[in-house]
Amino acid sequence: MISFSKPDVEQFFRTLIIQNFAVSPDEKQLIFSTNLGGTFDLWGMDLPRTFPYPLTFHSQSSHGIHFDKQGRFIIASFDHDGDEFTQLYALPPQGGESKPLRVQKGERHFFGGLSQDGARLYYTSTKGNPTYLNTYCYDLKTGEENLLLKGEKGATTLIDVSPDETAWLFGTHFANTHTLAFVYKEGEKILLTPLSEAQHTVSDALFISETEVYLLTDYDADFSYLAHFNLETRTFTKLLSLEKESFTTLKLDKKQNCLYLVGSSGVEDRLYRYAITQGNLNRLESPVDVIEQLTVSESGNIYLLGRSATLPFNLFRLKKDAKEWTPLTDFKVPGVPREELIEPEVFTYPSHDGLEIEGLYFRANPETNNGHLILWPHGGPQAAERKMFRALFQFLLNRGYSILAPNFRGSSGYGLSFMKKVEGDWGHGPRLDNVHALDYAIAQGWADKDKILLMGGSYGGYMALLLHGRHGEAFKAVVDIFGVSNLFSFVETVPDHWKPAMKQWVGDPEKDREKFIEDSPITYLDGMTKPMLVIQGANDPRVVQAESDQVVEALRKRGVEVEYLVLEDEGHGFSKKANEIEVYRRVLDFFDRHAIKAGTAAR
Repeated sequence: MISFSKPDVEQFFRTLIIQNFAVSPDEKQLIFSTNLGGTFDLWGMDLPRTFPYPLTFHSQSSHGIHFDKQGRFIIASFDHDGDEFTQLYALPPQGGESKPLRVQKGERHFFGGLSQDGARLYYTSTKGNPTYLNTYCYDLKTGEENLLLKGEKGATTLIDVSPDETAWLFGTHFANTHTLAFVYKEGEKILLTPLSEAQHTVSDALFISETEVYLLTDYDADFSYLAHFNLETRTFTKLLSLEKESFTTLKLDKKQNCLYLVGSSGVEDRLYRYAITQGNLNRLESPVDVIEQLTVSESGNIYLLGRSATLPFNLFRLKKDAKEWTPLTDFKVPGVPREELIEPEVFTYPSHDGLEIEGLYFRANPETNNGHLILWPHGGPQAAERKMFRALFQFLLNRGYSILAPNFRGSSGYGLSFMKKVEGDWGHGPRLDNVHALDYAIAQGWADKDKILLMGGSYGGYMALLLHGRHGEAFKAVVDIFGVSNLFSFVETVPDHWKPAMKQWVGDPEKDREKFIEDSPITYLDGMTKPMLVIQGANDPRVVQAESDQVVEALRKRGVEVEYLVLEDEGHGFSKKANEIEVYRRVLDFFDRHAIKAGTAAR
């Protein structure tokens, strides 16, 4: 008989990612950004056929794709090797030449909208106002550009343009838990939520007419709900809320006069249809657990990009009045049936102060389980680990490692008050939540105390460093992926438009000096004695390379075993398949050497 070896890392990391997509007005073409060729580019499909073909050859990540209302051209945004300096280009739907539209080195450009006739481009940019941002109207015919609005006090971006282009909807970001929205019309700024001393957020909003705006907000509530604002009467009305579930995405179906909403409930999403006239809400079946993007066509068809724990990024369509979704892509793990992938178990546990925390436990298959558990503090921190496919997780699970992913205080999806608990407290409450997650896992028999590993990226990398320094005895080995090591240097080197939020998010380095010292991993170098693997993107604009350099250099001087991998053509993530494969091969090799082989030698 012929026998085959276990799936290799290549098979798991040949799974493809879809970053975003757009559908032409006539629905004859769908364009999406994917790494089908090993790096990200735009690919197209001529519907109803679903065979993809390449449109661009930039080998760069896309931050958005938008069709002209007549389908004559596309506006797409790209950065360069993960630097996040997004530039705007135009290209024909059939691909070919990418024409620079708003391109300026060292600046960021965010798409805001296109006029109905396709003659005017609205966009927000860092140019001239890197901290608070400016919004411009650029005439595609004449090349004339006008400043529409200058941002003040918080990073201000364009959300939507009214049908006759006489009013514009803006969002201002003061912090992740404090974002307001207003309509700018005839020189007046009209706030959409009532004035309040209590912070709240507006997560999405759109015009349905010249005088009506629908929005999602948690004003005077803990979870976001659907609200309406009348520009003529200046009236705010709460319409619809769900218990312990926040609406996060809002889309309009003009023909059917309804709204589609995505609701976030902890580790998964739900999809709803709201009939505006009747005021009825109906839940729709979703083909995925996590919805990344939702688009409603002029015909009323719905297009969705999403993923689940055992299903990579895929595109789906639900035709108007249909009951079942049609897959438009079939991305999967090559050579590995979906039923062999691992679904997580949802659990809750009490933290040190009695606060209930939810988490995900991925239990390795009993046939391959090596007894080791990886603690994974997620990034953000105001984000969450959800039922979403991670090739890294499924590969490590396949190789016998179980994974514990707690949604510690500060995580999103559990209400505004829960999300605010990390603000000004990066290193105490969330750290102890992770420690108690481990205690709970050990008490459940999910792992032995001497078989715990630690890995995280971004804020999760920060937490991995901090846990290593303060609780190093709990772990056998640690992986830090572009993690913050020093809060003082971090708040100084983030992008300019992040800086207004830093005092609320992290703290004031002068007033909170002692807290910064207490919560900075660099303070606890003497406790970092376990083997480490540190991974960093050289172009990372969020957590700059100096964050990793300083901790690696200091630990090496102390004689600690530290492997350091710097990716010269990456930023805050992995945009190139070859780099992703190299990184996770290193992760597996590192864990195998310091967990499995080290344990065997000890016996």
